[in-house]
Amino acid sequence: MIGERIKQARKASGLSQRGLAERAGISAMAVSKYENNQSVPSSNVLLQLAQALGVRAEYFFRTTQVELREVEYRKHTKLPKKVLVRIEGDIKEQIERYLELEEILPNSLMGEFRLPDNLPPAIKSYDEIEEIAVRVRNEWNLGRDPIPDLTGALEERGVRVFQTEAQHDGKFDGLACSVNGAPVIVVGQDWPGDRQRFTLAHELGHLILADRINNNLDIERAANRFAGAFLAPDSEVYKELGEKRSWFEPYELCVLKKAYGLSMGGWLHRARDLKIIPQSTYQEIYRYFNQRGWHKQEPCDEYPREEPQVFKQLVFHALAEDFISESKAAELMRMAVVEFRSIRNVDHGKQAVNQ
Repeated sequence: MIGERIKQARKASGLSQRGLAERAGISAMAVSKYENNQSVPSSNVLLQLAQALGVRAEYFFRTTQVELREVEYRKHTKLPKKVLVRIEGDIKEQIERYLELEEILPNSLMGEFRLPDNLPPAIKSYDEIEEIAVRVRNEWNLGRDPIPDLTGALEERGVRVFQTEAQHDGKFDGLACSVNGAPVIVVGQDWPGDRQRFTLAHELGHLILADRINNNLDIERAANRFAGAFLAPDSEVYKELGEKRSWFEPYELCVLKKAYGLSMGGWLHRARDLKIIPQSTYQEIYRYFNQRGWHKQEPCDEYPREEPQVFKQLVFHALAEDFISESKAAELMRMAVVEFRSIRNVDHGKQAVNQ
């Protein structure tokens, strides 16, 4: 068991056996024996391995294990296998902590993901996706206004959202999978907020549209259409842009990006999809953007990054009800006890109330 834990943490850290050995101050042969359960590391060596891998020693004794099912990468062909392994290892470790916490709590605070009622059995055109996106919003009581916290909206409705710090040279563009029947979406922790949000909405589109898209439609294009329509419904796009346009001022798109969390490029796509501008105008504006490098770095301020909150909430919930100790809470949140104490209700908490 410990051997498998060492191997998983090593892969999540992107280290070879030799690289881990050098960090931990032991031999590569010893690492190999530990991982293959041919030898058991002493307590001192475990501490050295924990420090080298950036985990706490308790990690090696965790019994919860997960399997990522139906794993899909948006750009899997461009990701080296080593990077794939590291990302999946990182996500497995995060999900293990999440599931361990759910087992500790007497009642799950996480809702079950359910598809909206009365979805059409077959989708024959991209335009039909506009109404489906609105139907999902209505089912979730989101209205037509901008969604300020898309990550939170998904978590509230049973989608497990995780973020990875794994280095990917810009080639990682999101991951979707399922764990114990629950949908999981993974985005980059260091991405701009608008990119995180579009990826979340895109992967939600896959969940909603699965097995409904006609063979003559491209599923990735369909998921992109859903993402745009979910973040900026057609009725609101017409209100913001008008029915017909010949051009857009960049600052105008910056304002909309800030309001809806949809990139300037995303707004151009919405304008084309809803026939506010023809394809020729879209191409002309797109060339204008490319010439200025805006397809890579848009000229307006970055949209704020989002961050999953449910796991942290569950940790403090379990701590408040004495289901876990402070040390266990820190371990679940992958931080030292001293660091955890510094964020625990401004360094106070239950112990201060009881004084």
